[in-house]
Amino acid sequence: MNILDSYADVLTVNDVMNILHIGRNKTYELLRSKVIPSIRIGKKYVIPKNLMIEFLSNR
Repeated sequence: MNILDSYADVLTVNDVMNILHIGRNKTYELLRSKVIPSIRIGKKYVIPKNLMIEFLSNR
């Protein structure tokens, strides 16, 4: 996936917003509902790049 080559191995909410071209509220909605797989550390969501690639492949 060339689109994600410039991103780190662990994505932030802002990275997901940029990749999917969606807003902050929609991003958090997708993360909370586990549509986009993520790991929650305290109040912060982190998204492993391999899970994001898998999500994009299934869409």
